[in-house]
Amino acid sequence: MDTKLIEYIIKIADEGSITKAAEKLFITQSALSQQLQKLEKEVGTPLFVRNKAAWAPTPEGQVYLENAREMLRIKQKTYTIIADMVNKHNGYLSVGMTPGRGYDMFSYVYPIFHNMYPEFTVEPRELSVKQQQEAVHKGELDIGFITLTDSQKTNDEYIDLYKEEIYIAIPEEYPISPEYLKTDDKYPTMPLSALQYEPFVMMYKESTIRKTVDQIFRDAGFTPTVLFETSSNITILSMIRAKLACGLLPYHYVKQKPEGIRFLRLPFRPTWKVCVTYPRNAYLSKAAKDFIKLANSYWQDEK
Repeated sequence: MDTKLIEYIIKIADEGSITKAAEKLFITQSALSQQLQKLEKEVGTPLFVRNKAAWAPTPEGQVYLENAREMLRIKQKTYTIIADMVNKHNGYLSVGMTPGRGYDMFSYVYPIFHNMYPEFTVEPRELSVKQQQEAVHKGELDIGFITLTDSQKTNDEYIDLYKEEIYIAIPEEYPISPEYLKTDDKYPTMPLSALQYEPFVMMYKESTIRKTVDQIFRDAGFTPTVLFETSSNITILSMIRAKLACGLLPYHYVKQKPEGIRFLRLPFRPTWKVCVTYPRNAYLSKAAKDFIKLANSYWQDEK
């Protein structure tokens, strides 16, 4: 199944430039241009609007690209099904993971997976949730491990692994009213409103957790004073440890028991989901399913 021309056209669209696409494809720009012109002559219309800033698909080009990506998905699905049928144990698997927690999971899963599939090549890719969703949709990523709410899911496929609770994080020496400490629970419960005059460090607005965190503050009845925003939960922990601010963090970071930080639960126990995503209507190979099972085992230990 020769899909080389299709891959060429998709690369031009992804790069927004025929020059950059040719570089990524390791062919000359003139050769790529000839392939594009041949295709446009065949379909009878330009597929891209040419300009110096960026090449954008025409409406006809957008139709071609949508169907071209589907053809590549069908090719991949076909080859994967056949590989499973003949019990083929070598292959390639691209795995997406979020910064911070992702490599903790991967370092647990990969050694076990490698023993099961020693001839498999696994490519780990550290990407934000939205970057993973885009890569999955384009067929550039086989599976991605992400954290989000149901409303943030796209039209691709999702498998929920577990719900993860969001906790309050404050400096260890922060004075807490004794009424909240009268409990046998490992993590006392305290309303967020008790911290309404304190500064907070927040994840950046585009992060998937920010929507959940903003709703938590709305439910608490106040708008927080934001000291600054960051793309790293590790940075949030550092700022809290330095007694500069408070924060809201998922249980993954609570479980690690970082020094200098106290964690408390919120009364209504807000959660989001740890999921695995993969392309819509894709066939998950036996290797991919086994990788997901191993990852799920890791996440279940997180509870």
